[in-house]
Amino acid sequence: MVLGKQILALACSLSFLSSAMADTENQATFSDYVAELKQDAIDKGFSQQTIDDVFPKIKMFKKALVANKETTEAPVTLETYLPQVVPQTKVDLARAFYKQHYTELEKIGERYGVQPRFIVALLGIESNLGQDASGYPVLSVTASLAYEGGREAHFRKEFFAALKIIEQGDLAFSELKATSTGLMGLPQFLPSVYVAYAQDGDGDGLKDIWSNNSDVFASAAYYLQQAGWKASETWGRQVKVPLEFESSLADLSIKKSFNEWQALGVRRFDGSDLPKREDMQISMVMPDGITGRSYLIYDNYRGLLQWSDSDYFAISVAYLSERIKYPPII
Repeated sequence: MVLGKQILALACSLSFLSSAMADTENQATFSDYVAELKQDAIDKGFSQQTIDDVFPKIKMFKKALVANKETTEAPVTLETYLPQVVPQTKVDLARAFYKQHYTELEKIGERYGVQPRFIVALLGIESNLGQDASGYPVLSVTASLAYEGGREAHFRKEFFAALKIIEQGDLAFSELKATSTGLMGLPQFLPSVYVAYAQDGDGDGLKDIWSNNSDVFASAAYYLQQAGWKASETWGRQVKVPLEFESSLADLSIKKSFNEWQALGVRRFDGSDLPKREDMQISMVMPDGITGRSYLIYDNYRGLLQWSDSDYFAISVAYLSERIKYPPII
Protein backbone atom coordinates (compact mmCIF):
# COMPACT_ATOMS: atom_id res chain seq x y z
CA MET A 1 0.00 0.00 0.00
CA VAL A 2 2.82 2.40 0.95
CA LEU A 3 4.68 1.56 -2.25
CA GLY A 4 1.53 2.20 -4.25
CA LYS A 5 1.11 5.60 -2.68
CA GLN A 6 4.76 6.43 -3.39
CA ILE A 7 4.35 5.43 -7.03
CA LEU A 8 1.18 7.51 -7.29
CA ALA A 9 2.91 10.50 -5.69
CA LEU A 10 5.86 10.12 -8.07
CA ALA A 11 3.48 9.94 -11.07
CA CYS A 12 1.67 13.08 -9.93
CA SER A 13 4.97 14.88 -9.43
CA LEU A 14 6.17 13.90 -12.90
CA SER A 15 2.84 14.99 -14.41
CA PHE A 16 3.06 18.35 -12.64
CA LEU A 17 6.69 18.78 -13.71
CA SER A 18 5.81 17.92 -17.30
CA SER A 19 2.93 20.41 -17.26
CA ALA A 20 5.12 23.10 -15.71
CA MET A 21 7.83 22.52 -18.32
CA ALA A 22 5.23 22.72 -21.11
CA ASP A 23 3.88 25.98 -19.67
CA THR A 24 7.40 27.41 -19.45
CA GLU A 25 8.13 26.41 -23.03
CA ASN A 26 4.81 27.82 -24.17
CA GLN A 27 5.49 31.10 -22.42
CA ALA A 28 8.92 31.32 -24.02
CA THR A 29 7.45 30.66 -27.45
CA PHE A 30 4.75 33.26 -26.81
CA SER A 31 7.45 35.75 -25.83
CA ASP A 32 9.10 35.09 -29.19
CA TYR A 33 5.79 35.71 -30.91
CA VAL A 34 5.29 39.00 -29.05
CA ALA A 35 8.80 39.99 -30.16
CA GLU A 36 7.66 39.40 -33.75
CA LEU A 37 4.61 41.57 -33.14
CA LYS A 38 6.87 44.26 -31.70
CA GLN A 39 9.10 44.25 -34.76
CA ASP A 40 6.02 44.37 -36.98
CA ALA A 41 4.75 47.37 -34.99
CA ILE A 42 8.07 49.12 -35.53
CA ASP A 43 7.88 48.37 -39.26
CA LYS A 44 4.32 49.73 -39.38
CA GLY A 45 5.51 53.05 -37.94
CA PHE A 46 4.07 52.94 -34.43
CA SER A 47 5.84 55.37 -32.13
CA GLN A 48 8.65 54.19 -29.89
CA GLN A 49 6.78 55.63 -26.91
CA THR A 50 3.76 53.44 -27.61
CA ILE A 51 5.92 50.37 -28.16
CA ASP A 52 7.93 50.93 -24.99
CA ASP A 53 4.79 51.50 -22.95
CA VAL A 54 2.68 48.64 -24.28
CA PHE A 55 4.79 45.60 -25.11
CA PRO A 56 6.24 44.92 -21.63
CA LYS A 57 2.65 44.62 -20.38
CA ILE A 58 1.53 41.95 -22.85
CA LYS A 59 1.14 38.55 -21.21
CA MET A 60 -0.14 35.20 -22.42
CA PHE A 61 -3.83 35.02 -21.68
CA LYS A 62 -4.70 31.33 -21.37
CA LYS A 63 -8.40 31.91 -20.86
CA ALA A 64 -8.55 33.41 -24.35
CA LEU A 65 -6.98 30.28 -25.81
CA VAL A 66 -9.57 28.07 -24.14
CA ALA A 67 -12.44 30.33 -25.21
CA ASN A 68 -11.29 30.17 -28.83
CA LYS A 69 -11.61 26.37 -29.05
CA GLU A 70 -14.55 25.10 -31.04
CA THR A 71 -17.28 23.38 -29.07
CA THR A 72 -19.99 21.03 -30.23
CA GLU A 73 -23.44 22.23 -29.31
CA ALA A 74 -26.81 20.58 -29.61
CA PRO A 75 -28.90 21.68 -32.61
CA VAL A 76 -31.27 24.55 -31.85
CA THR A 77 -34.23 26.19 -33.55
CA LEU A 78 -35.72 29.62 -33.03
CA GLU A 79 -38.34 27.99 -30.81
CA THR A 80 -35.63 27.00 -28.33
CA TYR A 81 -33.11 29.76 -29.11
CA LEU A 82 -35.24 32.84 -28.50
CA PRO A 83 -36.38 31.90 -24.97
CA GLN A 84 -32.74 31.26 -24.05
CA VAL A 85 -31.32 34.44 -25.58
CA VAL A 86 -34.25 36.73 -24.74
CA PRO A 87 -35.66 35.49 -21.43
CA GLN A 88 -38.15 37.60 -19.52
CA THR A 89 -35.37 38.83 -17.22
CA LYS A 90 -33.59 40.38 -20.21
CA VAL A 91 -36.81 41.94 -21.46
CA ASP A 92 -37.39 43.50 -18.05
CA LEU A 93 -33.81 44.75 -17.90
CA ALA A 94 -33.99 46.23 -21.39
CA ARG A 95 -37.29 47.99 -20.75
CA ALA A 96 -36.02 49.48 -17.48
CA PHE A 97 -32.79 50.57 -19.21
CA TYR A 98 -34.78 52.15 -22.06
CA LYS A 99 -36.94 54.09 -19.61
CA GLN A 100 -33.96 55.21 -17.52
CA HIS A 101 -32.00 56.55 -20.51
CA TYR A 102 -34.92 57.63 -22.68
CA THR A 103 -33.89 61.29 -23.05
CA GLU A 104 -30.34 60.50 -24.18
CA LEU A 105 -31.51 57.65 -26.39
CA GLU A 106 -34.01 59.91 -28.16
CA LYS A 107 -31.34 62.54 -28.79
CA ILE A 108 -28.86 60.02 -30.19
CA GLY A 109 -31.57 58.23 -32.17
CA GLU A 110 -32.64 61.44 -33.85
CA ARG A 111 -29.04 62.39 -34.63
CA TYR A 112 -28.28 59.14 -36.41
CA GLY A 113 -31.72 58.18 -37.68
CA VAL A 114 -32.06 54.99 -35.64
CA GLN A 115 -35.01 54.12 -33.41
CA PRO A 116 -33.79 53.92 -29.79
CA ARG A 117 -35.42 50.53 -29.14
CA PHE A 118 -33.05 48.94 -31.64
CA ILE A 119 -30.03 50.50 -29.95
CA VAL A 120 -31.10 49.05 -26.61
CA ALA A 121 -31.98 45.69 -28.17
CA LEU A 122 -28.54 45.41 -29.78
CA LEU A 123 -26.82 46.17 -26.48
CA GLY A 124 -29.11 43.72 -24.73
CA ILE A 125 -28.25 40.87 -27.08
CA GLU A 126 -24.55 41.67 -27.34
CA SER A 127 -23.59 42.27 -23.71
CA ASN A 128 -26.78 42.05 -21.64
CA LEU A 129 -26.55 45.85 -21.41
CA GLY A 130 -23.02 45.68 -20.06
CA GLN A 131 -23.53 42.89 -17.55
CA ASP A 132 -21.60 40.43 -19.72
CA ALA A 133 -18.83 42.82 -20.76
CA SER A 134 -15.55 41.44 -19.39
CA GLY A 135 -12.44 43.36 -18.38
CA TYR A 136 -9.46 41.54 -19.87
CA PRO A 137 -6.57 43.44 -21.54
CA VAL A 138 -7.34 43.58 -25.26
CA LEU A 139 -3.73 43.45 -26.43
CA SER A 140 -2.94 40.38 -24.35
CA VAL A 141 -6.14 38.68 -25.54
CA THR A 142 -5.64 39.39 -29.24
CA ALA A 143 -1.91 38.56 -29.11
CA SER A 144 -2.70 35.24 -27.40
CA LEU A 145 -5.44 34.39 -29.89
CA ALA A 146 -3.17 35.25 -32.82
CA TYR A 147 -0.41 33.12 -31.29
CA GLU A 148 -2.79 30.19 -30.87
CA GLY A 149 -2.92 30.13 -34.65
CA GLY A 150 -6.48 29.09 -35.44
CA ARG A 151 -7.31 32.51 -36.85
CA GLU A 152 -3.93 34.20 -36.71
CA ALA A 153 -4.45 36.70 -39.53
CA HIS A 154 -7.76 37.83 -38.04
CA PHE A 155 -6.51 38.35 -34.50
CA ARG A 156 -3.19 39.80 -35.63
CA LYS A 157 -5.21 42.45 -37.47
CA GLU A 158 -7.24 43.10 -34.32
CA PHE A 159 -4.06 43.35 -32.26
CA PHE A 160 -2.75 46.18 -34.41
CA ALA A 161 -6.14 47.86 -34.47
CA ALA A 162 -6.04 47.86 -30.66
CA LEU A 163 -2.50 49.21 -30.76
CA LYS A 164 -3.75 52.00 -33.05
CA ILE A 165 -6.39 52.97 -30.49
CA ILE A 166 -3.65 53.46 -27.92
CA GLU A 167 -1.38 55.22 -30.41
CA GLN A 168 -4.16 57.71 -31.18
CA GLY A 169 -4.43 58.54 -27.50
CA ASP A 170 -8.04 57.36 -27.19
CA LEU A 171 -7.35 54.96 -24.33
CA ALA A 172 -4.46 53.63 -22.28
CA PHE A 173 -3.46 49.94 -22.11
CA SER A 174 -5.23 49.52 -18.77
CA GLU A 175 -8.46 51.06 -20.11
CA LEU A 176 -8.70 48.93 -23.25
CA LYS A 177 -10.70 45.94 -22.00
CA ALA A 178 -12.43 43.05 -23.75
CA THR A 179 -13.98 39.64 -23.35
CA SER A 180 -11.82 36.54 -23.68
CA THR A 181 -12.58 36.61 -27.42
CA GLY A 182 -11.54 40.22 -27.94
CA LEU A 183 -14.95 41.94 -27.96
CA MET A 184 -15.06 45.35 -26.29
CA GLY A 185 -17.58 47.33 -24.28
CA LEU A 186 -21.37 47.29 -24.34
CA PRO A 187 -21.60 47.02 -28.16
CA GLN A 188 -19.00 44.20 -28.16
CA PHE A 189 -16.90 45.85 -30.88
CA LEU A 190 -13.73 44.26 -32.13
CA PRO A 191 -10.82 46.74 -32.08
CA SER A 192 -11.06 47.26 -35.86
CA VAL A 193 -14.78 48.01 -35.54
CA TYR A 194 -14.04 50.47 -32.75
CA VAL A 195 -11.54 52.27 -34.99
CA ALA A 196 -14.10 52.49 -37.79
CA TYR A 197 -17.31 53.23 -35.89
CA ALA A 198 -16.78 54.36 -32.29
CA GLN A 199 -18.26 57.82 -31.67
CA ASP A 200 -17.88 60.61 -29.13
CA GLY A 201 -21.52 60.96 -28.21
CA ASP A 202 -21.26 63.78 -25.69
CA GLY A 203 -18.39 65.83 -27.13
CA ASP A 204 -15.91 65.23 -24.31
CA GLY A 205 -13.18 64.20 -26.75
CA LEU A 206 -13.28 60.49 -25.80
CA LYS A 207 -14.90 57.41 -27.29
CA ASP A 208 -15.72 55.34 -24.23
CA ILE A 209 -17.89 52.35 -25.16
CA TRP A 210 -17.41 50.80 -21.70
CA SER A 211 -18.93 53.31 -19.28
CA ASN A 212 -20.13 56.41 -21.18
CA ASN A 213 -23.69 55.78 -22.31
CA SER A 214 -23.69 58.66 -24.81
CA ASP A 215 -20.66 57.17 -26.55
CA VAL A 216 -22.15 53.67 -26.40
CA PHE A 217 -25.47 54.75 -27.91
CA ALA A 218 -23.82 56.92 -30.57
CA SER A 219 -21.39 54.18 -31.59
CA ALA A 220 -24.11 51.56 -32.02
CA ALA A 221 -26.38 54.01 -33.84
CA TYR A 222 -23.60 55.19 -36.14
CA TYR A 223 -22.80 51.60 -37.13
CA LEU A 224 -26.43 51.01 -38.10
CA GLN A 225 -26.60 54.34 -39.91
CA GLN A 226 -23.57 53.40 -41.99
CA ALA A 227 -25.21 50.03 -42.70
CA GLY A 228 -28.06 51.90 -44.39
CA TRP A 229 -30.59 52.02 -41.56
CA LYS A 230 -33.93 53.71 -42.34
CA ALA A 231 -35.66 55.46 -39.45
CA SER A 232 -38.95 55.40 -41.38
CA GLU A 233 -39.04 51.59 -41.45
CA THR A 234 -38.92 48.74 -38.98
CA TRP A 235 -37.06 45.43 -39.43
CA GLY A 236 -39.75 43.16 -40.88
CA ARG A 237 -42.55 40.91 -39.65
CA GLN A 238 -43.29 37.29 -38.89
CA VAL A 239 -45.71 35.83 -41.44
CA LYS A 240 -47.60 32.69 -42.36
CA VAL A 241 -47.01 30.83 -45.60
CA PRO A 242 -49.22 28.21 -47.31
CA LEU A 243 -48.32 24.54 -47.21
CA GLU A 244 -47.42 24.58 -50.89
CA PHE A 245 -45.09 27.57 -50.55
CA GLU A 246 -41.85 27.16 -52.49
CA SER A 247 -39.09 27.35 -49.86
CA SER A 248 -36.46 28.36 -52.43
CA LEU A 249 -38.09 31.82 -52.43
CA ALA A 250 -36.74 32.32 -48.89
CA ASP A 251 -33.52 33.92 -50.08
CA LEU A 252 -32.04 37.36 -49.43
CA SER A 253 -31.26 37.72 -53.13
CA ILE A 254 -34.99 37.54 -53.98
CA LYS A 255 -37.03 40.70 -53.49
CA LYS A 256 -40.74 41.16 -54.13
CA SER A 257 -43.43 43.68 -53.29
CA PHE A 258 -46.06 43.05 -50.62
CA ASN A 259 -48.60 42.45 -53.36
CA GLU A 260 -46.38 39.81 -54.96
CA TRP A 261 -45.89 37.99 -51.66
CA GLN A 262 -49.63 38.28 -51.02
CA ALA A 263 -50.31 36.63 -54.38
CA LEU A 264 -48.09 33.72 -53.32
CA GLY A 265 -50.29 33.12 -50.28
CA VAL A 266 -48.17 34.90 -47.65
CA ARG A 267 -50.18 36.58 -44.89
CA ARG A 268 -49.53 38.41 -41.65
CA PHE A 269 -49.00 36.10 -38.69
CA ASP A 270 -52.59 36.70 -37.56
CA GLY A 271 -53.85 35.64 -41.00
CA SER A 272 -54.79 39.10 -42.26
CA ASP A 273 -53.59 40.67 -45.50
CA LEU A 274 -50.12 42.14 -45.89
CA PRO A 275 -49.66 45.93 -46.02
CA LYS A 276 -50.72 47.51 -49.31
CA ARG A 277 -47.47 49.27 -50.20
CA GLU A 278 -45.76 49.21 -53.57
CA ASP A 279 -42.71 51.27 -52.57
CA MET A 280 -40.86 48.46 -50.76
CA GLN A 281 -39.03 45.40 -52.03
CA ILE A 282 -38.95 42.68 -49.40
CA SER A 283 -37.25 39.33 -48.93
CA MET A 284 -38.27 36.18 -47.08
CA VAL A 285 -36.15 34.27 -44.55
CA MET A 286 -36.84 30.87 -43.01
CA PRO A 287 -33.90 30.16 -40.68
CA ASP A 288 -35.28 26.72 -39.72
CA GLY A 289 -36.67 25.75 -43.10
CA ILE A 290 -40.24 25.49 -44.34
CA THR A 291 -41.49 23.94 -41.09
CA GLY A 292 -40.04 26.73 -38.93
CA ARG A 293 -40.81 30.41 -38.52
CA SER A 294 -41.11 32.61 -41.62
CA TYR A 295 -40.29 36.31 -41.82
CA LEU A 296 -40.63 39.02 -44.43
CA ILE A 297 -37.62 41.23 -43.82
CA TYR A 298 -36.88 44.84 -44.79
CA ASP A 299 -33.64 46.68 -45.44
CA ASN A 300 -33.06 47.38 -41.74
CA TYR A 301 -32.83 43.63 -41.15
CA ARG A 302 -29.95 43.59 -43.62
CA GLY A 303 -28.28 46.22 -41.45
CA LEU A 304 -28.50 43.87 -38.48
CA LEU A 305 -26.92 41.14 -40.60
CA GLN A 306 -23.99 43.47 -41.30
CA TRP A 307 -23.50 43.71 -37.53
CA SER A 308 -23.51 39.91 -37.25
CA ASP A 309 -24.15 37.66 -40.23
CA SER A 310 -26.68 35.39 -38.56
CA ASP A 311 -30.46 35.22 -38.94
CA TYR A 312 -30.67 34.01 -35.36
CA PHE A 313 -28.81 37.11 -34.18
CA ALA A 314 -30.89 39.51 -36.28
CA ILE A 315 -34.17 37.93 -35.24
CA SER A 316 -33.19 37.94 -31.56
CA VAL A 317 -32.43 41.69 -31.77
CA ALA A 318 -35.70 42.29 -33.64
CA TYR A 319 -37.64 40.23 -31.10
CA LEU A 320 -36.18 42.10 -28.14
CA SER A 321 -36.90 45.43 -29.86
CA GLU A 322 -40.56 44.40 -30.17
CA ARG A 323 -40.68 43.44 -26.49
CA ILE A 324 -39.29 46.89 -25.65
CA LYS A 325 -41.91 48.56 -27.85
CA TYR A 326 -44.94 46.59 -26.63
CA PRO A 327 -46.56 47.24 -24.29
CA PRO A 328 -45.67 50.96 -24.42
CA ILE A 329 -43.30 52.08 -21.67
CA ILE A 330 -44.88 54.77 -19.53
